[in-house]
Amino acid sequence: MQNILSKISAILVIFLALSAEQATAQANNLTLAKADSLFLAQQYSNAFVLYEQILEEEQHYSPQMLLKMAYTKEGLRDYTGAMYYLHLFYTKEPSRSTLKKMEELAQVHRLQGYEYSDLQFFKTQFSKHYMRLLELMLLVAVVTATTLVVLWRRGRRFDRNLKIGFALYLLFILYYVNFLSLGEAGIIRNDHVAVMSAPSAGSNWLATATQGHKVPITGEQDIWYEIKWKGETAYIRKSNLLELP
Repeated sequence: MQNILSKISAILVIFLALSAEQATAQANNLTLAKADSLFLAQQYSNAFVLYEQILEEEQHYSPQMLLKMAYTKEGLRDYTGAMYYLHLFYTKEPSRSTLKKMEELAQVHRLQGYEYSDLQFFKTQFSKHYMRLLELMLLVAVVTATTLVVLWRRGRRFDRNLKIGFALYLLFILYYVNFLSLGEAGIIRNDHVAVMSAPSAGSNWLATATQGHKVPITGEQDIWYEIKWKGETAYIRKSNLLELP
């Protein structure tokens, strides 16, 4: 009897959880419809608030919503926000037209860090299948290594070519992991931001940056990010940098 009650309780918990999830999804769909309606009515700021609410609650987004958010931020002259949402759109739907839009926006407002090469575009395209390919290669490596160990314990000896081939395969996996590493980057989110020579307010001042510039992040220390600024190592407070996903 107790087992039956436990099973019924578990089923009820699952049912309530699914119902709550479905209710949340329906509420977000209504919010999205309202936001789209406001956007069409050119009430961009009000629409953006709802789009941002959906993004924070669901942690996922449609490409169209991201473009609308970028458009709104550009209209408000918030170039950090505009570039951020264009970047999110690009990672979801890589295209040369999006890169061109970011480059044009950067040129008009004299923003640095948005120069893209064909190699970077290829990496972004390929990264959509990155994890699946890596998982497959690691699975093959584990199965092969396990098989070789089992055969070796049974007295099987392997020739040099097989050993070299397997070692080269492992090296290729390491190369694959590093090859598609695009590196971390962030966008300066405020104006009049001090770029320093060391992670200290008392260090040498290098430059004053404005919002919208994109910089590579090479490390962090306490409240500081280590970045590359015009080819040199520099530091900026974390509160002044919006890290890109």
